[in-house]
Formats: sequence, structure tokens, C-alpha cells
Amino acid sequence: MSDHLKTALSLAASGVPVLPLRRGKVPFGNCRACADNACGGRPNMKTPGPCRCPGVCHAWAAATTDPAVIVSPPWAAAWRRAVCVGYHPGGADLTVVDLDDADAIAWAGATLPATRSVATTRGEHWIYRGAMASRNAVRPGVDIKSTMAYARYLGPGTGTLTDLPDTVRALAVKEPSPVRPAAHAAVVPAGAAGGECPHRTPAYLDRGIAMAEQRITEASSAVHATVYRTFLAVLYRHGRCGCLTDAHITRLFTAAQAKGETARHCADAWTNARTTLGL
Repeated sequence: MSDHLKTALSLAASGVPVLPLRRGKVPFGNCRACADNACGGRPNMKTPGPCRCPGVCHAWAAATTDPAVIVSPPWAAAWRRAVCVGYHPGGADLTVVDLDDADAIAWAGATLPATRSVATTRGEHWIYRGAMASRNAVRPGVDIKSTMAYARYLGPGTGTLTDLPDTVRALAVKEPSPVRPAAHAAVVPAGAAGGECPHRTPAYLDRGIAMAEQRITEASSAVHATVYRTFLAVLYRHGRCGCLTDAHITRLFTAAQAKGETARHCADAWTNARTTLGL
């Protein structure tokens, strides 16, 4: 039994769906029966479908925890050719934040809560408990791999697995088409539901606003997207409890305008974020 197969069986026993990856660290392609979606399932390997092919034909959607499938003859040939073991993070209720370089790792260290990490060829995988939508290039050097995606297994890693933070979830939210505000809009009120703030201490909010300012200030590219996602993250955490004030919003707008954003764009991004969250 190959080392890859032993690793795959061990992961499957712990509830992690696995699949073999071939040269190039990519999944195996469709068999003849499934070529060109002739089987009627899993088009472009993006969504699961009715196909019951016994082979490792459909990338992440073929990943399994069934040891009988993993050692079956159709899979055996793939394991002999495999260069590494892949797994479906979302199928194990996990999310992998793929940090591709030193700058991305530095951003994660300053922005995200510590969790289990695994060294990669060029960077690190930060692994969180909880699944979400996958999305590539959410910021420079950062991809998110969870549902409908696969990741390489690179070892158990170090650190304690922690829950998926809202900051990561917000990264995968696509910015909607701009909602044009009134021409005179320069200051956008917080618009909260009121009531006692569940965060209990002003220090919690101040720390969150300071981190948001830093995230905007340190953006080296995709400033528009960074501003929107930062506004979205702040509103996701604080937008319904009544603790945000115009002074907090002004701090965020000031940081964005220091990066070259206009007051109009700040107002658009804030309005779009509130619309996305239904505020």
C-alpha cells in the first residue's frame, strides 16, 4: 500500500473526504463514459449531479470517506499515479485560507485569529472550523477553499483549530453593482436598530474600527474591493446593535479617502454593504 493511500485512508477515517491528485497537483479527468458531461452529472466539476461513476472522475465532488471506494480497482490506478492526496475541506466542515506568499501571511497574522496552520511550497494554509463558499483571489495572494473546492493535504499542521471568523466569510462576498445615492450624500448615518450594544465594552468596537482602518491603509492593490469588504465586515459585526456612530464611520471614510477613494465612492460602498446585509 502506497504512502498516499495510507494517508487517504487515515484522513477518511477521521471524516475528511479525500481524492488523489495527479501531476500538476490537479484532479484526474473524466473517464470516457463521463467525458463532455455525457453522464449528465457534475458539469465542469462545479456542482454534484446524478452521475454514479465508480472512478475518481469529478474532482472535489468525487472526494469520499468510504474506504471501500478509496481502495476499489477504479481508484487503485489513480493512486498509483497520484503525486499527492487532496481533500474536500467543505465536506469536512473546514475552510482553508490559502496564503500564497510572505505578504499574505503577514496580512493574516495582523488580521485573522490564530488557528491551525500548515506550511506550503510558497506560503501557508490556515485552516478554520466551519464551511463557506470558496473564492479565489479575495485579496493579493489569498484564496479561500471550502465548499466545491479541493486542497492538498500537507500534513497535520500546528496550532489549535478555531472557528471560522466573520472576517474570512466577508472576503468571499462579491461586491454588488453600485447603488447610486442621492447627489448630496456625503455623510451616511450608521442606521442601527438601537438598544443595548451586545459587545458590552467600547474597547471591543474601538479595536474593531482600528483593525478596519489598518486593513484599508495597508491595501496595496484592489483598494475599491478592500474598502467594500472592510465596510461589510464592520457592518456584519456592529451594524445591527446600535453601537456604530457617525464618528466611527468618519474614521473609516477618512482611511479610505487617504488611499485615494472619493467621498462618493465611500458612500456607495457603505450603502452597498448595508444593502447586502439587509440593514
